[in-house]
Amino acid sequence: MSADTAGGPAIQVRSLRKSYGNHEVLRGVDFEVAPGSIFALLGSNGAGKTTTIKILATLLRADAGTAAVNGFDVATRAAQVRASISLTGQFAAVDDILTGRENLVLVAKLRHLADPAAAADDLLARFALTEAGGRKLSTYSGGMRRRLDIAMSLIGDSALIFLDEPTAGLDPEARIEVWQLIKELAGSGTTVLLTTQYLEEAEQLADRIAILHQGRLIADGTLDELKRLLPPTQIEYVEKQPSLEEIFLAVTGGKTGTSEGAR
Repeated sequence: MSADTAGGPAIQVRSLRKSYGNHEVLRGVDFEVAPGSIFALLGSNGAGKTTTIKILATLLRADAGTAAVNGFDVATRAAQVRASISLTGQFAAVDDILTGRENLVLVAKLRHLADPAAAADDLLARFALTEAGGRKLSTYSGGMRRRLDIAMSLIGDSALIFLDEPTAGLDPEARIEVWQLIKELAGSGTTVLLTTQYLEEAEQLADRIAILHQGRLIADGTLDELKRLLPPTQIEYVEKQPSLEEIFLAVTGGKTGTSEGAR
């Protein structure tokens, strides 16, 4: 993390605006993300989540407003921002021709690490992919590919990682694997900003949740704070039925932790 961020937010966004032609995608968005926390940007398709991520990752310029990442202004100090972050998009950015280990070594070399092979082996072990590391990506399940994609984003020990729809298209078991991975990242001190349209995902993972709707941030707070926006609930005693996810994992023998053998 940059010395610029000492004691300050990892991300600070003020009055962010972005339009495509006559379509205003972001309409004055404001939020902050604390270092070492998981911040979920929740919203339906077209709400402006990916546009926000692209601006913060310096892939897109805002029309108005300001944003700082790790203490660096995204408009005037883009190179410093890029050097201090990692980004995992909606689709796994992996090479199917290479093995898992070769993918990691390639990125480690591009990052100019002193020992790319050691970095690759460390991440394979950390993400429970050591046994699969010598296999081509074409043999990996969706969950394994996503875990490798996130592992590649961590090469270089970035203080902040952006995860854009990290579990889109994954089956329930693979989704839970990625959830556990994200929790471990935050537990080790990494700041995580994730976008999602899955309500349960934000509820399971986030320290704070912001709801983006039609380009405006309409709510921002902890889960308990957001619950207090609604009228008090009435207490009723009802028989609790298992959720479909619980049934699925029970009948398939699924686990809630990372499982290398998941297919």
